[in-house]
Amino acid sequence: MTSLSTIFHMILMSAEFFIGIIVNGFLIIMNCNDLVKSRKLIPMEILLLCIGISRFGLQTMLMVQCFFSVFFPLAYDANIYNAKMMFFWMLFSAISLWFATCLCVFYCLKISGFTHTYFLWLKFRISKLILWLLLVSFLASLGTAAVCVVVELPKTEYDGIFKNSTQNRTTVNTKKNNDLLLVNLALVLPLTIFVMCTSMLFISLYKHTHRMQSGAHGFSNAKTEAHLNALRTIITFFCFFISYFAAFMANMTFRIPYRSHQFFVVKEIMAAFPAGHSFIIILSNSKLQQPFRRISCLKKKE
Repeated sequence: MTSLSTIFHMILMSAEFFIGIIVNGFLIIMNCNDLVKSRKLIPMEILLLCIGISRFGLQTMLMVQCFFSVFFPLAYDANIYNAKMMFFWMLFSAISLWFATCLCVFYCLKISGFTHTYFLWLKFRISKLILWLLLVSFLASLGTAAVCVVVELPKTEYDGIFKNSTQNRTTVNTKKNNDLLLVNLALVLPLTIFVMCTSMLFISLYKHTHRMQSGAHGFSNAKTEAHLNALRTIITFFCFFISYFAAFMANMTFRIPYRSHQFFVVKEIMAAFPAGHSFIIILSNSKLQQPFRRISCLKKKE
């Protein structure tokens, strides 16, 4: 890895971290403010607040990892590659995926037009059930993180850490590596739920837009436009979710050479999830969009 390439990756990751801290900090502040003003528990605002907090924590963990890997590589193994950091890393990673799944479930039930009895039962009760979903998500993430601490980390030895990455020698205990990866497969559950809800939304919204296009009003109908916006938002969520999950699993194999090009690319893909996903949440929410535009000076002066 040349120094120029390292600098490029560091600049890119710094931009992702900067955007992530701003958008997730905005989510936290705005929803905290709304909850204080309303003086009651509003499920959607609590969900967005939890998403903002989890993403802020995940972004911080990624920042610390990348900071040590670039500026203090010799201290990386002692300060980052340990059980305590693994616990928080797994907690924020798992809880971010679970909360994103909760948001997708909320959108699916609120927007989809399915008329099945059980679906309608959930549709009218999701606002009351969302707090329980968040609690279950937190406990599931906590359990995954706790089990990962119990599983001993694969032993690694890095030589020539400041030399070209092809000269680095990495020794990995395959059994421990596989055990840790097996634990992380628990995150396939939120992935499966997310994919199911996204598929249901896509089918429902496609049917709705097709009916409206065939009708007298065509695409001018305001409800159709709202459905199209929801479809674009969900597809964007899906892309961020899948890319993060794939990069996370690749990272947890511990087979990517330290400080290599692949090492930084995986970190960049993971850093894009908490920043990009929260940014899309803000832009797709009319209540948050206008204050964010004013704060970021994106709104044109009239």
